[in-house]
Amino acid sequence: MKQTLLAVAMLFILGSCASKKKLLSAQKQANEIQIQLDKARADLNDCDSRTASLNNDLKAKNDELTSKNAKMKELEEQVEFLKKNNNNLLDRMSDLSVISKEGSESIKKSLAMMDQQGSQIRDLNKSIQHKDSLNMALVLNLKRSLADVSDEDVQIEVKKGVVYVSLSDKMLFRSGSSVINTAAETVLSKVAKILNDYKEIEILIEGHTDNVPIATDKVADNWDLSVLRATSVARTLQKKYGVEPVRMIAGGRGEYLPKVANDSAPNRSLNRRTEIIITPKLDQFFNLYTPNAGK
Repeated sequence: MKQTLLAVAMLFILGSCASKKKLLSAQKQANEIQIQLDKARADLNDCDSRTASLNNDLKAKNDELTSKNAKMKELEEQVEFLKKNNNNLLDRMSDLSVISKEGSESIKKSLAMMDQQGSQIRDLNKSIQHKDSLNMALVLNLKRSLADVSDEDVQIEVKKGVVYVSLSDKMLFRSGSSVINTAAETVLSKVAKILNDYKEIEILIEGHTDNVPIATDKVADNWDLSVLRATSVARTLQKKYGVEPVRMIAGGRGEYLPKVANDSAPNRSLNRRTEIIITPKLDQFFNLYTPNAGK
């Protein structure tokens, strides 16, 4: 009888241990699932935040485009109004015997010239509208492609009608060096893909430094360092990622075009940068101001 009771007790203890192990295992799985759920929620919130930012950028550009379209329509209406009034005036003047034949011809030439100028205004407005649309598409594509890169390392904005991609020096280079860091090549590859998608743009690469003097065996001063860094970026875009060299210009600004005053370490860090400036082809843009250019 004692042996039987002992056996039953042992079975109870073993069953209790097994249940406890299952409970601990289930609790561990529940904790892991909760961690994964929290991470998924954080990723979703981050995605929602970036989507909202892109939507705000798109709305701002659409508002700007709508405003330019309204201005273009107003100019076209003014041209049509002037043409109509001038044609009516010419019809009336043709009935007056006091107007000489030469005067009538002169008026006709003036009206023809006004019509040509109106056509040039319309063409110019269409080209400006195209350039603004191109800039908006570039900014959105760049921000989407570089969404996983810190804003401290890459800044994208439109200034004076062109797109600026500002890359921090701490991401690109070691201190005082013009050799591109391996980690920065991923960012340059994403920028290069966008540049290769838009063949009608030119690329100006500018190096910038702070005002702390530098002089080594390989670098004479900040002018020298800024130029070497710009050419290093251009060379990487060309040789590693296939950007056509004929589209690129590389130059250095040294310390002479700071974003902010060089009066603190954080400010000097902001001034040390390399900017990729994306512009329409200048020869095509200047042709807009020259009648019959390229014909």
